[in-house]
Amino acid sequence: MDFLTNPLNLVIFFPLLGVLALLLMPSGKKDLLRWTAFLASLLTFGISIWVLTLFKSTDANLQLGLNIPWIQVAGWNINYATGVDGLSILLVLLTAFLSPISILSTWTAVEERVKDFMIFFLLLEVGMMGVFLAQDLFLFYIFWEFTLVPMYFLIGIWGGPQRIYAAVKFFLYTMAGSILMLIAVLWLGINQNSFSVPDLIARSGSIPADIQMWLFLAFAAAFAIKVPMWPLHSWLPDAHVQAPTAGSVILAGVLLKMGTYGFLRFNLPLFPQAAIKAAPWMAGLAVIGIIYGALVSYSQKDVKKLVAYSSVSHLGFVMLGLFALNPMGIQGGILQMINHGLSTGALFLLVGMIYERRHTREMDAFGGLWKVMPVYATLMLIVSLSSMGLPGLNGFVGEFTILLGAFGSQAIGSPWFAGVAAVGVILAAIYILYMFQKMFLGPLDKEENKKLKDLNWREIATLVPLLVFIFWIGLYPKPFFALMAPAVDNLVKIIQTASLALH
Repeated sequence: MDFLTNPLNLVIFFPLLGVLALLLMPSGKKDLLRWTAFLASLLTFGISIWVLTLFKSTDANLQLGLNIPWIQVAGWNINYATGVDGLSILLVLLTAFLSPISILSTWTAVEERVKDFMIFFLLLEVGMMGVFLAQDLFLFYIFWEFTLVPMYFLIGIWGGPQRIYAAVKFFLYTMAGSILMLIAVLWLGINQNSFSVPDLIARSGSIPADIQMWLFLAFAAAFAIKVPMWPLHSWLPDAHVQAPTAGSVILAGVLLKMGTYGFLRFNLPLFPQAAIKAAPWMAGLAVIGIIYGALVSYSQKDVKKLVAYSSVSHLGFVMLGLFALNPMGIQGGILQMINHGLSTGALFLLVGMIYERRHTREMDAFGGLWKVMPVYATLMLIVSLSSMGLPGLNGFVGEFTILLGAFGSQAIGSPWFAGVAAVGVILAAIYILYMFQKMFLGPLDKEENKKLKDLNWREIATLVPLLVFIFWIGLYPKPFFALMAPAVDNLVKIIQTASLALH
């Protein structure tokens, strides 16, 4: 396949066709602009399904990729290299799945500068796809940094009253970590005479353990901020609360996963000896994040802030699973990335829908909503139970698998990490049920709430696809585990080889 017909290139760059079409349209045709952006993202999702049909789940190697010489001057061997495997296929599908859903949520929420919003959103999709499919470190870094620009404008132009503060904080935090990663990328590429990720993984054993640790920390700085791990999380609540609904959905659903994916794709296989040494410390930070995020969520009065802080807790589970460094923990971590994107994305959509009606997110402003909005309340209940990990829904499968992996992890070294993390599941039930009780149960005693209209068909259509996967993963997760298993086993073999070398 050549550059133009390669399925991975199509899934990365097809949204650009939507951008070009939007540029040629008049700014006043708002519905036409919305439908064009929606169609572009929907067709991109269709291409991602095509990629899935071509993907061989029994093959642990990179598939469907290209490797074309790009910058070959002064000893710089930088290629345009892409590929997909079990570590990235689900994240590609999640990105393509959430993008049209996010655009559909903007129909009444975004009224100003609709053309600009849709252009920035489609550009963001290009960057996110590139991050998950790049197999050259320099190319990855370019896509990684590219995502900052459209997200900065989505928050800074269409966000809430403190949007400029939140956008600048998001940009500066991410840039600070990215600079350290850039230094490590350049050192690796020049020292090893290659920026190719598969080549660098093959040579990872030749890098001394002490240098591996420095490189591990440089990459970890960028990824930990993006996750975000405690104590580097303070940019997240501001960004979420100020972002428009579609921005919050894609930020929680996909952009945060770029951090966890970075650990999975680069830190673990490129610096396996450092990863083994750092595992107890990373697990410790992850557990602190789980408990801290849950406690702070409970203290919130703004429901959007509650959901935002819950991401710190849920992503802590992902990091605990990844640094269990065994197949069960890593598979649970990858699945929980998908689960968080579905459940928290749905929660942000639901919060946005009630905000459009009441123009407040304070839980005290509601009460008894089940009486006037039974459809909305039912969907919120299902998604809330999913987020808190009820058996039969997607959150339970991911968290249970992570806890099993962490409990038996030799790398972490103690079952207490899993034991303390399990308390986070209980705390999640407390703050989720507290939120639901405050908003939906009790007396309907506020006049403004008595006149609220239930969800319309567009809003229901926005949420139903998410609910389908919430139940599917909860009841039958086998196909999702099957997609990632060979690549995860391959990654664990690299780590085990490094462990033998250490001992």
